[in-house]
Amino acid sequence: QVQLVESGGGLVQPGGSLRLSCAASGSISGANFMAWYRQATGKQRVFVARVSSGGSTNYADSVKGRFTISRDNAKNTVFLQMNSLKPEDTAVYYCNGWPLPLGSWGQGTQVTVSS
Repeated sequence: QVQLVESGGGLVQPGGSLRLSCAASGSISGANFMAWYRQATGKQRVFVARVSSGGSTNYADSVKGRFTISRDNAKNTVFLQMNSLKPEDTAVYYCNGWPLPLGSWGQGTQVTVSS
């Protein structure tokens, strides 16, 4: 089963930027969609963005215009560029397939937006 490892999170001030990476232990080229999700403390995990194998993207309304998802099939990596971050973006961020998981859920990467 594909293992997914997220990285790139951290503490950032409101209005700042972060770039998250998700490295897969196996090929993601067979996954029609790869996606990022997030889970805030005490809340359910929710969809953030997805990218098709052809590069088409979709975003949750809450991040549209601020976040950009991309994928590098050759390197089995998915990225999430996050700009104009807000305190409500604070969460643990995960990547996986969409709508079904490609592999086991990783530990995620913590993003904290605070002044």
